[in-house]
Amino acid sequence: MASTADFKNGMCIEYNNGLYFIVEFQHVKPGKGPAFVRTKLKNVETGKVIDNTFTAGHKINTARIERRDYQYLYKDDLGYHFMDSSTYEQVSLQEDLINAPQFLKDGQEVVVIFHAEEEKVLGCELPMHIELEVTYTEPGLKGDTATNASKPATLETGAEIQVPLFVNQGDVLKIESSTGSYVERVKK
Repeated sequence: MASTADFKNGMCIEYNNGLYFIVEFQHVKPGKGPAFVRTKLKNVETGKVIDNTFTAGHKINTARIERRDYQYLYKDDLGYHFMDSSTYEQVSLQEDLINAPQFLKDGQEVVVIFHAEEEKVLGCELPMHIELEVTYTEPGLKGDTATNASKPATLETGAEIQVPLFVNQGDVLKIESSTGSYVERVKK
């Protein structure tokens, strides 16, 4: 049991018969009336973000979650398969539980989030930045770096993203997994 004074970003709480992550919160002390806490809550199962206001000091049940390191193995018709590196236990997840499945490559390390009491998988997060090789893109022209133009590029996982014109086939790129956007070329 916790109160609104214990709120932190990323905290998992039980609310309206569901589990929610606190995306952001703000303590408000108006000139008149009692203090309150304005929050944005993300539903663990649906991913839907809602706004909610709690009165200051309101008691709320917290959910204990664990983040465990897993390694991506392969994908088949049952889903995406991951293995715990320490226990060799395998778990299969559906695509909707993974934050960026198009960027998964064999052997990649990910974090799988579990509800500790129920041992239920809540989701899977890729690292913030991942490095992938470009398997196909139109050739870049020398001197085409002055403009902010972009072109499509296919990565080794099959995902397609927009990259600057100077990127060539065979380049290794750093990509932000949450947005799918190009960050930089990786030096070999």
